Amino acid sequence: MKLTEMPSLTFARADPEELDAEVCATVAEVLGRTPARADPLRLFLRGVENVILQTRLLIDECAKQNLLAYATGDNLEHLGALVGVERVQPVAAVCTMRLTLSTSRAVATIIPAGIRFTAGDQIFFALDDDVIFLAGETVKECSATCLTVGTVGNGYSTGEIATIVDPQPFLQSAINITESDGGSDIETDDALRERIHEAPEKFSTAGPTGAYKWHVFNTSPLISDVAIVSPSPGKVDVYPLLVGGEMPSEEIINAVDAVLNDRSIRPLTDWVTVKKPVEVEYKIDCEFVINKSEQTSAAAIEQAAEQAVQDYILWQRSKLGRDINPSELIYRLRAAGVKRVYLRHPEFRALTDIELAIPTEIRAAYMGLEAD
Repeated sequence: MKLTEMPSLTFARADPEELDAEVCATVAEVLGRTPARADPLRLFLRGVENVILQTRLLIDECAKQNLLAYATGDNLEHLGALVGVERVQPVAAVCTMRLTLSTSRAVATIIPAGIRFTAGDQIFFALDDDVIFLAGETVKECSATCLTVGTVGNGYSTGEIATIVDPQPFLQSAINITESDGGSDIETDDALRERIHEAPEKFSTAGPTGAYKWHVFNTSPLISDVAIVSPSPGKVDVYPLLVGGEMPSEEIINAVDAVLNDRSIRPLTDWVTVKKPVEVEYKIDCEFVINKSEQTSAAAIEQAAEQAVQDYILWQRSKLGRDINPSELIYRLRAAGVKRVYLRHPEFRALTDIELAIPTEIRAAYMGLEAD
C-alpha cells in the first residue's frame, strides 16, 4: 500500500469545543453547578484548557513521529536506520576537462590535483587527480569536481569553464568538454520517506525490479523516476529520469551504471545497461475562447491558460511511460477559466515504460470572447 493511501491517525483528540465541554461537565459534577460564561472560574478554566490542548497536540505529534508516513527530519532518519537507509548528502557536480600544454616536452609534465578552474562567477572546479603528460603529449582529458556541493555547479555548458585560477607551468588552456552535472542538494524528507518505504526490496539478491529501482533512486536524489525492463533473459535495461522530466546526463548514467554493476548488487547472470529514455515527440496546437461575462478577467484567464499549458507539459514529461493525453490538457485549460478549447494537437498516444513525451511545437492561441 502507498503511504498516501493509508488512513490518517489521531493519537490524542485536540478539539477546543469538545475539551471545553468535557472540562465544564467535570467541574459541574464536582461543584454541583455549571459556571457561567462570565464566571471567573470559567475564565480560569479556559486557561487550563489551553494548556491541556497544547499538551494533547504535542502528544499527537510525538506519537506520529514514530510512523513513516508522518515522521520528518531526524526522526525520519532514525526510522531509516532500522532498514539501513541513510539520507543522501549533498553531492558536487562534475565535468570532464581538456587540458592543453603550450608545447611538446621531452620529459613528463605533471599538473597537480586540486588546481582550480572557473567560468568567472566564483564557482570553482578542481582537478580530481594528478594529470601526467608523458613525453611528447600535449592534450589530456580528466575529471574535475565543483568545490561547492549542491545543484549550483550544474548546467555549465561545454566550453564555459575555461579560466585557469591556479596557473601552472606549461599549462596553456583548460576547457570543459562536457556539461557539468550530477550535483544535488541534500535529500528531502519526501524522497527519503519513499526510499525507506521501498527499502525491503533491496534485501533480495535475485535482482527483482523493485531492488533495481531502489538502488537507482539511492544513487542520486536528482532521479525522480526509472524504468527497469528485461528485453531478453539475463539482460536488464535501466532508464532513469531526472526531476522536472530532464534527461539524465552522462555523469548520472555513469553513476547509476557504477552502482548497479557493483559485485554486491548485480546478480552474476545479469547484463545491466543504463540508457536514456526514448523521446517521443508531440506538438501542442490549440485555440481557446473565454466567456464574454468574464471580460474584465480575460487577461488574467489568458495568463492562467498559458500557465496551464506549461503545467501540462511538465506533467506529461514528469513520468516515464505516461500516455500523451489531450484530455488532460483540455481539463487544465478549463480549470484555468477557459470556456471552450479547439484542440488540433496532441492526439492520444499510448507510450511504453521506457518512453518520454517531449513537445516540439507549442501553440496556444487566445481567440477572444464568446457569448456564455
